[in-house]
Amino acid sequence: MAEVLLENVTKIFPGGVTAVDHLDLRIADREFIVLVGPSGCGKSTTLRMIAGLEDLTAGTIRIDGRIVNDVAPKDRDIAMVFQNYALYPHMTVYQNMAFGLTLRRQYAGWGNPLGWLLSRARFRLARQEQAEITRRVHTAAAVLGIEGLLGRKPKALSGGQRQRVAVGRAIVRNPKAYLLDEPLSNLDAKLRIEMRAELKSLHRKVQTTTVYVTHDQEEALTLGDRVVVMKDGVLHQAGTPFEVYRQPKNRFVGGFVGTPPMNFLDGQLSAVSGQLRFRTADHELVLGPEQRERLAGHVGRALTLGVRPEGVRVDPEAPVGTALRLFVEVVEPLGDRMDVHGRVGSQTFVCRLDASQPIREGDTLPLRVDLNRAHFFEPTDTGRNVSLAETAR
Repeated sequence: MAEVLLENVTKIFPGGVTAVDHLDLRIADREFIVLVGPSGCGKSTTLRMIAGLEDLTAGTIRIDGRIVNDVAPKDRDIAMVFQNYALYPHMTVYQNMAFGLTLRRQYAGWGNPLGWLLSRARFRLARQEQAEITRRVHTAAAVLGIEGLLGRKPKALSGGQRQRVAVGRAIVRNPKAYLLDEPLSNLDAKLRIEMRAELKSLHRKVQTTTVYVTHDQEEALTLGDRVVVMKDGVLHQAGTPFEVYRQPKNRFVGGFVGTPPMNFLDGQLSAVSGQLRFRTADHELVLGPEQRERLAGHVGRALTLGVRPEGVRVDPEAPVGTALRLFVEVVEPLGDRMDVHGRVGSQTFVCRLDASQPIREGDTLPLRVDLNRAHFFEPTDTGRNVSLAETAR
């Protein structure tokens, strides 16, 4: 167990491509942190630099207080779980899980009858090493529920079982940190959900620093103690799942985190008769007292309103200045809920509603907006969230 510290870490590939740009990140001892972002955002490169599989262009990486920039991967005392399992097909589950420990045996060459004849002391040490490996493998297998599979080879296992073996191979090492690179992406949807729960439960048992990479923001929110959102090699926000979802620091984070994604409506803030109003080409919303205080300095400026799909409800009696009119184009049933896609004026919009409501394509719905849960961003792809309290920015 150890703290992992990244200070001003930068990675520039040949050709001038900046994969990671001046990244500062502290991963606390025993913390489960998830790096998330779209393809090419630098999350896997960051993980590989921590593992020692990629050299740094600049900056420093410390593991348990030790600078590891020039330390070989095998000497960093970390264990990595890859996306494609990377199991040896000719080995049994037991042999796959024990392989890393077997390579590190100091007295392996003495664990045979000749060793007993030449040096009984070293022969006993060799047998003790093997017994410890067996103990670790069986302990990890018990935690993962694969004790009955130790004699099988990978071809006789399902995808979920292979993933458990790959995780078990990391567990037996008892390293200072685990690094997991999209380990669930090859599994079907149902199995991914099951494995997410197992990984979270496993972390509570082993209590080891864990860095997890995924492009699936739902996976990030359910697994991480903290979530680190990246784009174009830059860290845009690091916080608890609640913070990155409820208090996105900029438009990119707001739009990336959440399913369906946040809706954005372009408009302008104006002051009329003592009220602060947000106007789009087709609608006008009146802001409450708390937002008036935070947004008073942005009157007359173009802003983008961000509304979560679950931040609206159908309300035919909504007062003027609190509702949007949605023209329904597509209805997607999801059991007890449904996603309703359409347009608010000329801008696309999706809302998540109770499936019991009789909504059809071609309807026009009055949607009451919960402005206390809405956000106002500067009008760029990564425009900052100006509606947050100063302490949250």
